[in-house]
Amino acid sequence: MKYDVTITNIGSLAPNFLENSSSIILLDEGVRPNLTEMVVEHTPGDLKEDVQAGDTLTMGARRKFKVVSVGEAANENLRKEGHCTVVINAEGSMPGQIIVKGGLPPRLNVGDKITFE
Repeated sequence: MKYDVTITNIGSLAPNFLENSSSIILLDEGVRPNLTEMVVEHTPGDLKEDVQAGDTLTMGARRKFKVVSVGEAANENLRKEGHCTVVINAEGSMPGQIIVKGGLPPRLNVGDKITFE
């Protein structure tokens, strides 16, 4: 297990990002209160090893996705603030993005786990 956190808040705009741009913005709880409405906040986590292509992301009700690319700033941002943008079944090229492929985007709930392994 490289990273293991629990969702504590889902901002009111976060579902729109998932629906319209296939993305979920993750952030440690309380780090940037001005972004709360846009992000999925989670418990602080310890990134034990860099996320890389080939890893598995599990979100919500056991939805599994294969990591296909990791932006150059994503691991550093995860370590500092639990922050990255997960892009699901779409293309992306921003430094803080982690691109994953798999089934349908997850339905997330407070209390759900997010893990990279």
